[in-house]
Amino acid sequence: MTSRRQFIRNTAIAGAGMSIVPHWVSATQKSNNKLEELKVGLIGVGLRGTNHLQNLILRNDVRVTALCDIDAERIALCRNLIKEAGKSAPLIFEGGPYDYLNLLNSKEVDAVIIATPWLWHTRMTVDAMKAGKYAGVEVSAANTLEECWDLVNTHEATGTHMMILENVNYRRDVLAVLNMVKQEVFGELVHFRCGYQHDLRHVKFNNGKQPYGGGVEFGEKAISEARWRTLHSVKRNADVYPTHGLGPVAVMADINRGNRFLSLTSHASKAIGLHNYIVKNGGEDHPNADVEFKQGDVITTTIDTARGETIIITHDCNLPRPYSLGFRVQGANGLWEVDGNRIYIEGKSEPHQWDDANDWLARYDHPLWKKYGEYAAGAGHGGMDFFVLHAFVESAKANIAPPLDAYDAAAWSAVTPLSEASIHQKGEPQKFPDFTRGLWIKREPYSWIKDTY
Repeated sequence: MTSRRQFIRNTAIAGAGMSIVPHWVSATQKSNNKLEELKVGLIGVGLRGTNHLQNLILRNDVRVTALCDIDAERIALCRNLIKEAGKSAPLIFEGGPYDYLNLLNSKEVDAVIIATPWLWHTRMTVDAMKAGKYAGVEVSAANTLEECWDLVNTHEATGTHMMILENVNYRRDVLAVLNMVKQEVFGELVHFRCGYQHDLRHVKFNNGKQPYGGGVEFGEKAISEARWRTLHSVKRNADVYPTHGLGPVAVMADINRGNRFLSLTSHASKAIGLHNYIVKNGGEDHPNADVEFKQGDVITTTIDTARGETIIITHDCNLPRPYSLGFRVQGANGLWEVDGNRIYIEGKSEPHQWDDANDWLARYDHPLWKKYGEYAAGAGHGGMDFFVLHAFVESAKANIAPPLDAYDAAAWSAVTPLSEASIHQKGEPQKFPDFTRGLWIKREPYSWIKDTY
């Protein structure tokens, strides 16, 4: 982390005069000079928000000027982290759920990072844009189609930008495969698979004393994510967390930039995983053993696109299983599958035999990872957190559209309400709104293959 701090300081100085051009400029986009120092406020400093703070305070071009949370202990912890880093004390906003509005009114804040429970994401992001603050919001960005439109409409009305902080878009193998896609190694793209396949039972339940596991409590008797996240499994039969898988695939498929989602169908299995976990760890007599969970254990969604590709997304978080985002990228000339770590390219691989993906991924290693990989290693999630925050900070300093913008946030997050409707209607197709209002036809893809951000 020390070497990363020094590296970031050096690159911040070296890049101060860099000319940065937005990949798409709206009619209301502001044209400001690039800031040398970005004043950032954090709204929500739980485990995720604290992780962002730890990365931000290493940067010489960022000053964390404000913290907001309803948990005084988290505020105290983060205030100490800032003090130990030798940084100036931030403004504190801990006066209740809506004190974030006072943070947004502060002239000491240029940009905000929102890492709160899901139901607050859209309202806080919308309020931030209305206040003229560049907003970074954790995933998913929205829960309903109305909220998806709120993000887009507010961005267009105010000219203020927001970025969905989808860190998997910056995973090393994902960016290497994106490099292969851009160099047409797979040929014309045909099909994708992705998802969120992650045993989250220890995240959805705890003992009220530790954030992960140790008991079968959720809601008011729990802490951390189990306090709010599990309720979505009680109330909604939907893919409530699509963007870790869909975000990288959407970039490869040029969604909102020459392509778009047209419709989806979704199906859900029965729901037994969370109940079984409660009975196994808390007993049949535990009150939570009587809770009826609405969310199916395995939810499968199929999307079709304007260019004719299909995308299968799997949500599988309530059963025992190893972690995988289940990526497959398939084109006319070959395919990559993350499970098995394998690639096959016609004319390059032995006929009907998989290649180990490592050699291919090393050959097409992304310029960002070549430049920053050593220094990103300690940033969290295998280094991905460094890259997503780096893109946010650089975009916010220049006040330009980020790589993952309001239209992406809306389109990717729309999977949740649309999957819910399709499941409720026994798999009936659901049409995707065109959040770009036709502009996807002429929007140019973001220039991903570079070593800046």
